[in-house]
Amino acid sequence: MKFFIDTANLDQIKEAQELGVLDGVTTNPSLMAKEGITGRNNILKHYVDICNIVDGDVSAEVIATDYEGMIKEGEELAELHEQIVVKIPMTKDGVKAAKYFSDKGIKTNVTLVFSVGQALLAAKAGATYVSPFIGRLDDISTDGLTLIEDIRLIYDNYGYETEILAASVRNTMHIVNCAKIGADVMTGPLSAIAGLLKHPLTDSGLAQFIADYEKGNK
Repeated sequence: MKFFIDTANLDQIKEAQELGVLDGVTTNPSLMAKEGITGRNNILKHYVDICNIVDGDVSAEVIATDYEGMIKEGEELAELHEQIVVKIPMTKDGVKAAKYFSDKGIKTNVTLVFSVGQALLAAKAGATYVSPFIGRLDDISTDGLTLIEDIRLIYDNYGYETEILAASVRNTMHIVNCAKIGADVMTGPLSAIAGLLKHPLTDSGLAQFIADYEKGNK
């Protein structure tokens, strides 16, 4: 499973990259605003800065909601860097845009997916990634992991190459469970990724090893 970090914070991206397990980055307008990145030129520069840190795909989201606007913005984003993936919303115009970009050989990430039907349409349109938001489904008492399972089944049934990018990942167990059911990619905060490192028996075992060494080597 690929690990993406969902942030626009360069320090967190660098930390995840240095850990050696980072495969890409996802961002959105809300994450940009959280980091104080405003103004079109600053936002575009920030996407390039992110690409210069990581080796893998970097999802850059369009702001337009109409087909023509998505095409214009998406082509501009794709020209920024070869690692850019154009992130488009799951709407009628978004599906049309995904097909357009697919035919042009431009990678896409169809976002804000909350149903199997939406994921099926994204795959039919040739999306590179589809992003079901599991955390947001959990927030309304719907099992986001079941959605991942259902999408996996359908994609495997028909051999769709679209990768399932589990988004709105909130915690370490989300990552583990997504891996169990076959999500191709997860994207979440650095804290969720770092949480995979932690286990009390690892800490206590290491402390014991060091204590035993010091007893015999003083």
